[in-house]
Amino acid sequence: MYSPTPAAKDAWRELVGWVLARAGLDWPVVDHDPPAKLAELWARDDLGCVQMCGLPFALRTPQPRLVAAPIPSRPRYEGRPVYFSDLIVRADSPFGTLADAVAQRVGYTLKDSQSGYVALRHHLLVRRMKAGTAVGPLVTARRVLDAVVAREIDVGPLDSYVHDLLRQHEPALAARVRVLETTDPAPIPPFVATAPLDDATLGRLREGFLAVAQEPTLAAARAALLLRGFAIMRPEDYDVPRRRAERVAAAGEDW
Repeated sequence: MYSPTPAAKDAWRELVGWVLARAGLDWPVVDHDPPAKLAELWARDDLGCVQMCGLPFALRTPQPRLVAAPIPSRPRYEGRPVYFSDLIVRADSPFGTLADAVAQRVGYTLKDSQSGYVALRHHLLVRRMKAGTAVGPLVTARRVLDAVVAREIDVGPLDSYVHDLLRQHEPALAARVRVLETTDPAPIPPFVATAPLDDATLGRLREGFLAVAQEPTLAAARAALLLRGFAIMRPEDYDVPRRRAERVAAAGEDW
């Protein structure tokens, strides 16, 4: 989910590989790049460790087992395993307010996405803002940014952690957009297991992720990923995106 650039992807492979080795698990690390669908990946029941959006996690039955969740290192996260959606427009756009921008063309990723759809819809709902034309599904956060830059949409929700990674690794591209508003925080997508892991295996995985923060050989990977470390989450933490999705659905399907 958080490999918007080759450098980020390489860093994740190094980090996850280190965690698996520390846990004594000889599992292959398999790429699942666009246009492969995340929903199809998350529907599998043989995944030992996969990052999953908080909303599909909360809604999936049976619910996967939580492994660990990233803690981004930028100050706006305040050392917590949370993220936001940055509502972006072109840097040179005439829009001064979000209300003006969303009255035009609004992009979204997928309707089962917390950061790419529900966060935006909930943000507009509680502020009583009306959207104009909806454009989607754009599928990925990176595609939202590209669509804003290409003037295919006027405003769109960009996962804040993806945004920070793009600022880090592709600053020229990131400089082509600006943020009008940022949504309320939500628990960040966790690593989960859909395979039936025993408690000992799950425990070793969790210990490996928690050890990442202090591992000297991973300093470059942590820097590339703007990552402070990992936290162990509770299933009820992810009631936040579920409740927001329910409120959006109860308000009526506009787009």
